Amino acid sequence: MTIYDISKQAGVSIATVSRVLNGSANVKPGTRKKVLEIIEQCGYTPNAFARGLGLNSMNTIGLLCADSSDLYLSKAIYYIERDLRANGYHSVLSCTGYELANKKSSLSLLLDQRVDSVIMIGSNFIEDEADNNQYIRDAAKQVPIMLLNADLDCTNVYCTMCDDFKSMQEAALLLIDQGITDILYLYNSTSFSGLKKLSGYRSAYTMRNIPLNKHYQQFFTGSHEDIDGVCSFLNALRQKELKFSAVLASEDMLAAGAIKYARLNEIRVPSELKIIGFNNSLLATCCEPELTSVDNHLERLCSELVKTCIGTLNGEEMPQKAIFSGELIKRGSTLNM
Repeated sequence: MTIYDISKQAGVSIATVSRVLNGSANVKPGTRKKVLEIIEQCGYTPNAFARGLGLNSMNTIGLLCADSSDLYLSKAIYYIERDLRANGYHSVLSCTGYELANKKSSLSLLLDQRVDSVIMIGSNFIEDEADNNQYIRDAAKQVPIMLLNADLDCTNVYCTMCDDFKSMQEAALLLIDQGITDILYLYNSTSFSGLKKLSGYRSAYTMRNIPLNKHYQQFFTGSHEDIDGVCSFLNALRQKELKFSAVLASEDMLAAGAIKYARLNEIRVPSELKIIGFNNSLLATCCEPELTSVDNHLERLCSELVKTCIGTLNGEEMPQKAIFSGELIKRGSTLNM
């Protein structure tokens, strides 16, 4: 018997059960009576698994990240740990890689260390097959689970994300409305976020009644650090005589590779080739010309996620989903637009 089971039987939220257990006055008398009766009937005794809701708290949050060398993920780790410290919480980080088995074992390890909550950083933790997300649902029966830039409908799972679909749609429309229809969409992930971005690109064409060409949707299989590999990949497309007037990339590293490709082939940016990235990372201002990029306001996302986490641990009713809009930051790679 867990606090999750009690909330289910009582027909109330886990946060409400937490308030009852903590003696909070912010519970209706009838609700309090119902919850206490179920607790007594089941012989429930608060244990270590209730720690994430204010009971026997370890003041420690578990962090799961696929790859801390990734610019986006490493920045997210920094913001999250900073805000957790400001709220009196320590953190334990586990880098899982991208294999499902490693994600499961890492999550289990954090739970064994009696963390109060687990924050999953990045959309790669959500699998396409629903059954492969059961390990997250099971963990949510023990502690609150926080997802950064991912979505999963489940009790005690809280999601904070950027509207990647709309952000990428607006970036594509910016190019299309300038008369550019041969936009090469370059991506390297089929994660939850990656698929949302791809759908946003496709949607822009549909909105303007322009046929989609599958040859302009190219998946790069190399490392997220391999800018030279991106350059070679685009050179290979050039040799196949695939002509494009713009590159819209799902992340800044891919866009930086496109800028390098243009320089090596003496293609003028932005007059002959316009380039847009995503994440507005450090790379955006290291390129020449500087890179137009979608700012997904990562710091704000992380702060909101930590706020939700702390509120949940304090027994407050918190929104299970918070969605923020991205912002296209225009720089030299699309200057004349």
